[in-house]
Amino acid sequence: MTKEQLNEITDKIIGAAIEVHREFGPGLLEAAYEACLVLELISRGLSIERQKPIPLTYKGIPVGTGYRLDLLVEGAVVVEVKSVEKLEPVHIAQILLYLRVTGCKVGLLLNFNVKWLVDKGIKRVVNDFPE
Repeated sequence: MTKEQLNEITDKIIGAAIEVHREFGPGLLEAAYEACLVLELISRGLSIERQKPIPLTYKGIPVGTGYRLDLLVEGAVVVEVKSVEKLEPVHIAQILLYLRVTGCKVGLLLNFNVKWLVDKGIKRVVNDFPE
C-alpha cells in the first residue's frame, strides 16, 4: 500500500473518530467508543476487523494469541481505542508492538477521554522497524 493510500485511510479514520467524539465527548468506556467508531468507519466505506487476534511467537515458536487489536482498518492501519486521563509512553509502546508483529506501517492511538480530540486525543504512530 502506498504512503498516499495510508494517509487517505488515516484521514478517514480521524474524521470518523472526530464525528464520534462530537456526538458523545469524553466519559464513555473504550468499548462504547470502539463500537460507535466501527459503525462510523463502515458508513465511510472502510473494511474493519474488530478485536483481531494477534498470534505471538517467541524465538520462532508459536505461543498462542497473546493480544487483540482493537481495530484493523483496510488490513493496513492498526487503531487502538483508549479512554484514559492521558496517553502514556506505555500506550505508544503497545501500538508499536502491534505494528511490529502485524507488519503494518501505520497506527492510530485514539484517546476519547479528552475535551478536544484533535488537541490531545490523536497520536499517529509509524512503524520504522526494519523488516
